Amino acid sequence: MRILKDFKVPDFKFPKLKMEGISEIDETSIEEHAQKKKDIKYEAKNYKTIKEIFNKATTDFKDEIFMLEKFDHKAPFTEISYAKFRSDVIGLGTGLIKLLNQKDKRVVIIGENTYHWYVSYMAMLCGVGIAVPVDKELPANEIENVVKRSKASTVIYSAKKKEVIKKIKDNLPEVEYFVEMNSDDVINGRDVGANYIIEQGNRIVESGDNSFMNIEIDPEEFKVLIFTSGTTSQAKGVMINNRNLAQNVNVVSAYVYLNEHDRFFSVLPLHHTYESSIGFLLPMSVGASIAICEGLKHIVPNLQEAKPTCMLAVPLLVENLYKKINANIVKSKKDKLVKSMIHLTNALKGVNVDIKRKVFKEIYDNLGGNIRIIVSAAAPIDAKVGKWVQDIGIEFLQGYGLTETAPIAALTPEFDARVGSAGKAVTCAELKIHNPNENGEGEVFIKSDTLMIGYYENEEATNEVVHVIDGERWFNSGDVGYLDEDGYLYITGRSKNVIVTQNGKNIYPEEIELLLGQVEEIKECMVYGKEEEGSKELLISVKVIPDYEKIEEKYGKDLSEEEIHKIIWEEIKKVNKKLTSYKAIKNLEIKKDEFEKTTTMKIKRFAELQKDKK
Repeated sequence: MRILKDFKVPDFKFPKLKMEGISEIDETSIEEHAQKKKDIKYEAKNYKTIKEIFNKATTDFKDEIFMLEKFDHKAPFTEISYAKFRSDVIGLGTGLIKLLNQKDKRVVIIGENTYHWYVSYMAMLCGVGIAVPVDKELPANEIENVVKRSKASTVIYSAKKKEVIKKIKDNLPEVEYFVEMNSDDVINGRDVGANYIIEQGNRIVESGDNSFMNIEIDPEEFKVLIFTSGTTSQAKGVMINNRNLAQNVNVVSAYVYLNEHDRFFSVLPLHHTYESSIGFLLPMSVGASIAICEGLKHIVPNLQEAKPTCMLAVPLLVENLYKKINANIVKSKKDKLVKSMIHLTNALKGVNVDIKRKVFKEIYDNLGGNIRIIVSAAAPIDAKVGKWVQDIGIEFLQGYGLTETAPIAALTPEFDARVGSAGKAVTCAELKIHNPNENGEGEVFIKSDTLMIGYYENEEATNEVVHVIDGERWFNSGDVGYLDEDGYLYITGRSKNVIVTQNGKNIYPEEIELLLGQVEEIKECMVYGKEEEGSKELLISVKVIPDYEKIEEKYGKDLSEEEIHKIIWEEIKKVNKKLTSYKAIKNLEIKKDEFEKTTTMKIKRFAELQKDKK
């Protein structure tokens, strides 16, 4: 849905790595790191609603830190307790209902990742009405459109969105209140500050009115409306209930061990279900804390200060991290030694001796020192990158799902992670391959307790993707893949992106893009079938954004466009040798501007191809 024309991959800055820890390893330190297998219980929880999770977590962990945020860039992280979060959620929820009469109404929430976003969302899930999380990067006209489509009666927004809200306010007469996060402003017409509502709500609670917390939540009731990113078509509104969200927490617990000592690092946008469910509701359920990143350009210093143990990411972030760290290792002239130590530490880990954290201490220190899990989702990732993350001792997990599955449908268990796989069906779900070809590939169908109610005001679109088979609802993901003998899912393409040749061969662009992603001279690329006048056959083409920094480093400065085109084409020819002939790239286009992207950094293929038609 979001168009990221100016998005730049964050330029991680790491100091030169000396890798001194490698030379300090001796027999004594190896003996010290001999480990006994942990007796960890992986068991699915049984929560029915998010309010149940909220109540338990904010009571059991009331004195523990829940959120860390930098309200002032120059100051340290501000620590916010579970007790404070509970008080603010109850105050806001009570105030929205009693003061503003918003019970059972739709409320848009828009803003950057901030403590006040979490409070607003939780107040809705605990009983106010229907939450409508909106992408903060949408242009004003699209924000206005979402507010109208959702029939929202209130808009809660961050201070950074104040000017945008001012532009559209007069076009939204149906909106009863515009609530500014972290503002003390009293009610003035339709404007009011969230802190004022919280304060008044808490006074109502102190007077003995506990009606907000006494609201019983129906697990099946429509509680969240999320508009999809619209990578290939106009955004649809996905209707989600409390059961869908609670099941995310329940099933992940069966595959990943987390506890109150963990700290999540929030860098992905909260309006996306991946971050708001797995990056918010899940850590809350175990009493963990969440450190909020200030923004993409602050990732490294924020990691080093907050020292998280877990990070949710998209492939673009993980791949860039991989490239930057390895470039530094090469500069330090320790790359051969690092490779040999990876082999050695893998062998030792195989006999239950893990010295990776000591050997690769400098890499860990650059990521805060405590990182133990990185989860990648939203798009396929080069298996080589995931393997490297595992090799340096960080658990690399992959999740799979869509907004329509709220979002988790599959996940790689940490006790049997398989790099390259999108995971195996979570405990409340089942995966099957519909009409598989001779290689076992076909469209991925999902049956899950996390499956949406349906598309908002669009029964026709719902029926196109949700099929009732033997009395059960199956969702056609639109992805193409196969299941191995152990039930692990491997995604090979997207059916909507598939290029069909004249002789009936299917070509999935993602498969070729993963190979091209290994080319140093290519920063980003998009493979597609180019229509040619006078021909029914599509020309396999690729749009490429060159990595000019790497090209300059390898080939020198002041190269012409023709020379850069030739350099990249030579690399593409090498990739073509790895492909069957009908998949070979025949055409290269050097792209001078950025790809349009969703907020999870997926290229908007439909939008890019529409540009060509125009």
